[in-house]
Amino acid sequence: MPKINILDRETAELIAAGEVIERPASVVKELVENSIDAGATAITVEIQHGGVRLIRVTDNGCGIEREDVPKAFLRHATSKVLRPEDLDRIGTLGFRGEALASICAVSECEILTRAAAEEIGTRYTLAGECAGELAEAGCPVGTTVTVKNLFYNVPARMKFLKKDSTEGTAVATLIDRLALSHPEIAFKLIRDRETKLATPGSGDLLATIFAVYGNEFGRGLIPVECESGPIRVSGYLARPECCRPSRSMEHFFINRRYVKSVTMMAAVEESYRNHIMVGKFPGCIIELTIDPAQVDVNVHPAKLEVKLSDERSVFDAVVNACRGALSRMNRSVAVRDVGGKRFSEFELYHRPAEGTQTRMTAEQYRQMAESLPEKKTYGGVSMLSSGGSSRYGSSLPPKGTSYGMGEQPPAEPRKWEPKQEAPIKTENMTAEKVIDDIAEALPAAAEKPELAPQEPGREAAAAEPAVPDEHEPEPIEEAPTVAGEEETTEPEYRLIGEVFATYLLAEHGNELLLIDKHAAHERILFNRLKRQHQSGRVERQMLLVPLTVELAREQYDAAMQNPDCFERAGFAVEDFGEGCLRVREVPAVLEDVPAEDLLCELCERLLQRGGMDEEAIYDELYHSVACKAAIKGNIPSMEQEQQELLRLLKEDPTVRNCPHGRPVAVVITRRELERMFGRIV
Repeated sequence: MPKINILDRETAELIAAGEVIERPASVVKELVENSIDAGATAITVEIQHGGVRLIRVTDNGCGIEREDVPKAFLRHATSKVLRPEDLDRIGTLGFRGEALASICAVSECEILTRAAAEEIGTRYTLAGECAGELAEAGCPVGTTVTVKNLFYNVPARMKFLKKDSTEGTAVATLIDRLALSHPEIAFKLIRDRETKLATPGSGDLLATIFAVYGNEFGRGLIPVECESGPIRVSGYLARPECCRPSRSMEHFFINRRYVKSVTMMAAVEESYRNHIMVGKFPGCIIELTIDPAQVDVNVHPAKLEVKLSDERSVFDAVVNACRGALSRMNRSVAVRDVGGKRFSEFELYHRPAEGTQTRMTAEQYRQMAESLPEKKTYGGVSMLSSGGSSRYGSSLPPKGTSYGMGEQPPAEPRKWEPKQEAPIKTENMTAEKVIDDIAEALPAAAEKPELAPQEPGREAAAAEPAVPDEHEPEPIEEAPTVAGEEETTEPEYRLIGEVFATYLLAEHGNELLLIDKHAAHERILFNRLKRQHQSGRVERQMLLVPLTVELAREQYDAAMQNPDCFERAGFAVEDFGEGCLRVREVPAVLEDVPAEDLLCELCERLLQRGGMDEEAIYDELYHSVACKAAIKGNIPSMEQEQQELLRLLKEDPTVRNCPHGRPVAVVITRRELERMFGRIV
C-alpha cells in the first residue's frame, strides 16, 4: 500500500483554488458576488484578453476596514457566516470564505478599498500567496479588485483555457445573468476597452432585459406575478409565437441567485403545453422568492444547483403563475411577430404615438404646449377653460406646422361665446339642445348631426329654469347613459371574406384580422373537450350501428387494464372478445369522423405512457380529436360557417393558439397599414 503523505500548504492551496477558479468567468463571479453582498449600487467589470491578462471589478459598496484587509485573503475567512446555524438560512451570494484566497493563489492581485468610516483608503497586493505591502491610498468609498496574469503559476490549467473571445463571452454571459437577478444595480462591462453592457440600475426588470437582450427579445415578453402561500413567483415569459428552438433563454433565479433548476424548467414548459409547437422552448426570466431555510445552496462548488425541501410546491406555484400569465394575453398575434420582421428596429423603437402626427420645431412645440388650455368637465362634456381655442375642441398647432402625407390642416373654428343672458345650464337642458351647442362650437368642417326640427322659441325656453314635462323623459339622465354605453360597447367582428379557402379576413375596431379557420376551430373544440373532461361530462353521440375495433394484443391488454380512461374520454366501450372492442358511443364533436384511429391511438398511449401523467394522455388524445373534427383548410366554407366561427371566437377569448402552438389570428392594425402605404410617417 502506498504511503499516505500530508500535502504541503502551497500544493493544498492550488488544489483548493482549482475547485473554485476554473476560468476567468469564475473570478468575475466571485468578485461581483462580493460586491453585491457589500451593498453596491454600481458595479463596473473590465477585462482584457478574455480576462486572462486583466480583470478589474469596481463597486461603491461598504468597503473593507484596513485591519480586516489581510484577513479577507485567508482561507475560510468571511463576514457572512459566524455559526453553524447560519448555514441553514443563507441570505448572501457568498458564504464559504474561499473566493479571494483561491484567486490570489493563482494570480497577481491588488485591492484598493475604503470603508465609509475611514478618511483614507487601503492598498494591498498579493502574488501567488506572497503578501505584499499594506499601505494608505486615496480612493472613494468602495472596493476595486484587480487580477492580473491569471494562472501564471499553474501552466497545466492555463493550457485548458479557450480562445480569448470564448472566455470573454463567458464573462459577458455571467454579467448578463447577474444584471437580471439584480436590476436595482447598475452594471457596466468593459471588454478590451470597449463598453459592451450598461444597465440602468433603476430596479425595473423589463428595462434591464431590454438593456441585456435588446428590443427583439424584450418586446415579446409578458409579465408574471403570483403568490402561492410562502412562495412568490415573478418575472417575464416569452409569448408562444416568440419561443425558440433551444432552452438557451430560460433563466431561473431563487432568492436573487442564478440557478439551474430542473424543477422550475419542467414547470415552465408544462405551463406552455398546448401553446407552443413541438421542438420549441419558451424564453423566460423567472424569480422565485422562498424562505431561505427551504433552500440548500451548499451542494455545488459553483452554487449553480440547489436543493428544495418541497419541490412539488415550487412546481405547482410556477405552473400556476405561468398559466395565469399566458391566459391574460391578447388573442391576436402582431404581424411583426410571425413570418419574419416586417419593420426595422428603428421603426419599432421610434414608432409614433397614436393620433394625428405633425412636424414642428422645438420652439413651435413649446409655444403649443404653453397655449394648451386646461381641461375641465361640465355635465359629462369635456371642455377647455382658456381662450384662444374652441370651447369644446382642442387648440390648433401654431403657424408653420407641417402635416403628414395625405393630411389636411383643420379648418379654422368659429369663435363662440355663451350668451350673457342665457348661460349654459345642464340641469334643465334637453339632449338635442346640448348637441346643438356643441355642434355650433365645433369647426365649420365638422359634420353637424341632423336632429329633429324644433319648435320656434324652444331654445330660449330651454335657457330658463323650467319644470320638466311629466310626459317627457328626463333628458339629463338619457344623454350620459347613451354616451357611456357607446364608450364601453366592444366593436363587433365584421366578416370580409375568405382567402385561399383557408384564412378568414375580419375587421374588428381598428384591426384587420387574418384568421386560420382550421387552427381556430381546432382550438375551440379542444377547449370544449377539456372543459367537459374536467367537469366529468363529455358530450356523446350514440352510433346507429356499433363499431367493432380490432387491436393488437398489447393494445388490447392496455385497454382492458384501463377501462375508465375510455369512459372519461367520451367513448362507451365494451369488451367484444379476442382482441376486439365494441364502441357504442363517441364524443359528439367527432360527428362523421371515424373513431377507429383515435381508439388505437389512445390504447397505444396507454401502452407507452411511461412517466406521462393521465392528464397529458387526455391532452394528446383531444389534440387528435379536435384536429380531425375541425374545419379543414383549402376547402371553401359557407358564409354561415364563417360567421359562426367568428361568433365562437368572440365568445371564447382564450383562443390564441391551436393545440400544436400555431397562432390562430394575426392582426394588422390600421396604423400599420397606413404606414405601409405612406399615409403617415
